[in-house]
Amino acid sequence: MIPLVIAHRGASGYLPEHTLDAKALAHKMGADYLEQDVVATRDDELVVLHDIYLDRVTNVAKCFPTRARDDGRYYVRDFDLEELRSLSVWERMNADGSAVYPGRYPAQSGDFTINTFAEELEFIRQLNANSGRQVGIYPEIKRPAWHRQEGVDITPGFLRVIMDGGYENIDDPVYIQCFDFAELKRLKIEFDTPFKLVQLIGENSWGEAATDFDFIRSADGITELAETVDAIGPWVLNLYELVDNAPRPGDLVMRAHTAGLAVHPYTFRADELPPGFSSFEDLVRFFVVDLGVDGLFTDFPDRVVQLRLS
Repeated sequence: MIPLVIAHRGASGYLPEHTLDAKALAHKMGADYLEQDVVATRDDELVVLHDIYLDRVTNVAKCFPTRARDDGRYYVRDFDLEELRSLSVWERMNADGSAVYPGRYPAQSGDFTINTFAEELEFIRQLNANSGRQVGIYPEIKRPAWHRQEGVDITPGFLRVIMDGGYENIDDPVYIQCFDFAELKRLKIEFDTPFKLVQLIGENSWGEAATDFDFIRSADGITELAETVDAIGPWVLNLYELVDNAPRPGDLVMRAHTAGLAVHPYTFRADELPPGFSSFEDLVRFFVVDLGVDGLFTDFPDRVVQLRLS
């Protein structure tokens, strides 16, 4: 099977993440799916940003210098949509203002803005209509438990936007992803969600959710997941080990496939290779050929599409 190419926050290796410009470029590059991370504003609008924070990807500290919380961070939840629309979106920065990926779009520059989830789905619909290509959507519910603590249940509105966008059933090109297994079970049982569900898998130390990622990577965990989800989205380092500095397949892909789950690991970056790989091409080939993954998240969709065609 030819793996799916999932544009991670758009063509984010070339343009600032989650901007419509990055999504349009990824669409043109031949990606099969475009990812959306969804966060709620103070007025309960849903916007597309990777984080619940604004300060590493926008000029919020300059525009609203007094609006940080006690931890020094600026939260999407503390701003109305109209305020967010006044911000400029930039290439991701470190806390000191330097670029996380120095070789990408120039830091703290460009005329990019924040868009709502609904606006992005309409934008993709238009791209699909104009190109004749049916590129799917791969939205993530960000920190649902945290959002509830902040006074908003993000999930019903999230589903409503997807359905208002014309998506209706399991055969539509939609994958819904989340790190929070409890929220995925809620989607399955409480909301009877008619779309494919994906359990994202990271490390417990990241604090992304109360989910026990060590358990769900186990044989028993995968079996339990298979009752709820259609695929897993593991971190690349969860899928292999190094033996004498050479990558060797682990067991997680095999376990998932045996349970009937697809595997879509993240994140494939040409400018941030994981240990054991000397080139982006070798990295992709190992995951596709040796591990047999079914799709992959990448900041560089053009390079993966080219490898798929070669």
